[in-house]
Amino acid sequence: MDTRAIFMGLAFAFMWSSAFTSARIIVADASPLFSLALRFLISGLLGVIIALLMGQSLRLTRPQWIATLLFGLCQNALYLGLNFIAMQTVEAGLATIIASVMPLLVALASWLILGERLRPLGFLGLILGFAGVGLIMSTRIGAGADLHGVILCGFGVLALTFATLAVRKATSGGNFMMIVGLQMLVGAALLFIAAPLTEEFHITLSPRWIAAFAYTTLVPGLAATYVWVLLLHRIGATRAATFHFLNPVFGVAIAAALLGERLGSLDLVGVLIVTAGILAVQLARQPAPAAVPTKD
Repeated sequence: MDTRAIFMGLAFAFMWSSAFTSARIIVADASPLFSLALRFLISGLLGVIIALLMGQSLRLTRPQWIATLLFGLCQNALYLGLNFIAMQTVEAGLATIIASVMPLLVALASWLILGERLRPLGFLGLILGFAGVGLIMSTRIGAGADLHGVILCGFGVLALTFATLAVRKATSGGNFMMIVGLQMLVGAALLFIAAPLTEEFHITLSPRWIAAFAYTTLVPGLAATYVWVLLLHRIGATRAATFHFLNPVFGVAIAAALLGERLGSLDLVGVLIVTAGILAVQLARQPAPAAVPTKD
C-alpha cells in the first residue's frame, strides 16, 4: 500500500466518522429524512456536474448501474435514512460504533455464505469485535440508551453490508464521480418519497444547523464517497476496508469533542476491543504476499 493510498484511507476514515456528529446536529432541528433527501439532492447534482466537467459520461457499464442503484437504495436510503431517524435519540458515538460493525459482518458473511477462507487471526478478530460491541451495548442500554434507535442502526448496517457484498467488483470502468453523484440522486428520490409518508416536515434554521448541513453535504457526503470509490479502485475492497478500524476511535473522539458526549471507562475499553477486532479481521483477509522466486 503506497503513501497516497494511506493518506486517502486516513482522510476517508476521518470524514466518514465525522458524519455521525454532524448528522446528530442536523436531526436535532429538522426532519431527518427530508434533511437527508435534500442533502443527497444537492450532493448528487454537484457530483454529476463535477463529473461532466471532468469529462465523465452518463454511460455506465451494467455492473456500474447495478452498483449505483444498490448503493442508492441500501447505503443512502436505508443505511443513512435509518441512522438519521435513530440519531434523534441515539448518541453519535454509539451510532458510529454500531456502523463500524460493517467490516465484521462482511467478513462473517463472506465466510459463512460465500465460502471464503478465514484465517485464525480473522476468527479472533470476529470474537473481539463482537465482544467489544456487546460490552458497549450492554453498558449503554443499561444506562438508558434508546433501544428502538439502536435497532434502527442495526438494520441500517445490515443494509450497508448487503450492498458492500453485492457490488464488491463493480467499481471498475471509470466514471467514479458520476457514479457517486447518481447514487446520491437515487437516494434522494427514494427519500423524498418516504419522507412525507413517515414524518412531518419541520426545520429550525440556525448558524449551527446550516454549518452542519453544509459540512455533511460536501465533506462526508461528496468528498468522502469519492475518496472511497477511488481507494477501492486503487487498492481493492479488502485492503481499503482495513481503514474501517479507525472509525470507532475517530467517531467517539469527534462526538466527545464537538457534542460533549461522555465516555465511561467501559466504553473506552469496548472501543479499543472493537478497533482491535476490526483490524485483526481486515489483516486476516489481506492476500498473502506473493513468493519471491529464488535463483538456483
